[in-house]
Amino acid sequence: MSIDRVCVVGGGVIGSLYAGHLARCAETWVLTRRAAHAEALASHGLRVTGKSDFTATLHATVDEAALPDADLVILATKATDVDEAAARLAGRLPSATVMTIQNGLGAEEIVRAHGERPLVSAVTFMSGVRHSDAHVEYELDTETWLGPYAETTTFERTQEIERLLVESGLRARAFPDLRPAQWSKLIFNATVNTVAALTDLPHVGAFAEVGAPTDLGLLVRDLMDEGKRVAAAAGVELHEDPWEMNVHAVRRGETEAAAGAYAHVPSMLDDVRSRRPTEVDFITGSLVREAERAGVPVPLHAAMYRLVRAREAAY
Repeated sequence: MSIDRVCVVGGGVIGSLYAGHLARCAETWVLTRRAAHAEALASHGLRVTGKSDFTATLHATVDEAALPDADLVILATKATDVDEAAARLAGRLPSATVMTIQNGLGAEEIVRAHGERPLVSAVTFMSGVRHSDAHVEYELDTETWLGPYAETTTFERTQEIERLLVESGLRARAFPDLRPAQWSKLIFNATVNTVAALTDLPHVGAFAEVGAPTDLGLLVRDLMDEGKRVAAAAGVELHEDPWEMNVHAVRRGETEAAAGAYAHVPSMLDDVRSRRPTEVDFITGSLVREAERAGVPVPLHAAMYRLVRAREAAY
């Protein structure tokens, strides 16, 4: 089954990166919230700069009833907006496989509450900067990891999506079981995002420094060790070690900073700086809940969870 038409729900940084690239090899629609956003995309196309450099021609609308049926829907909203997005699509686009790419755990269950669909779970470390409704800068060109959710679809279908993403110019890797990769990112995110949100630090070298008793990297490593104990109790063998992921990311960031790039701002820090609700319930909250189910104490993550929620209350 070929993938000829794609619908991306959400036109933020990640949604724009998917939509812009996919428009080069498939008919692509973007479902936005604002009419001005849809009009800008339809009138001017979507400019992608940075790691890629092109202008994509695509379709955009705020009206879900105007969407034609599609082969693939990429749900590119923040985790806090999944329920609303899934409700907008309920009963529509019946031929589509839906791919979730939210941080944390639980997006698939929310989508299923609005109707049974073939579902692919995905996580991504891609990042960028949204300069306008019609211009996104592609900064971090890492892989999208994806796999079939439960038994709602097949690994072969997941591989078709992987090939489409690669053809579009993005990096992707399909797994028969996404959980090892998903948990690697969950532990990484639950740590890096909360630490950034509470310190106001981007993801910089301090996150990996462990030489002195006061170094921030000691807290980061302890948080990740807690998360790894939860994964082990849940029977998940991690795809990558979150601490090594952290060390690699800050080293890459330092190299790019030396070349004039900005340090990566984790999404939770960006939310706090903009006084928006964070995804902490889906990221750290899901890890804490899994720890409770497994009977694994996670005092550090529980404290970070409460502190981020208090930071939101202070808005």
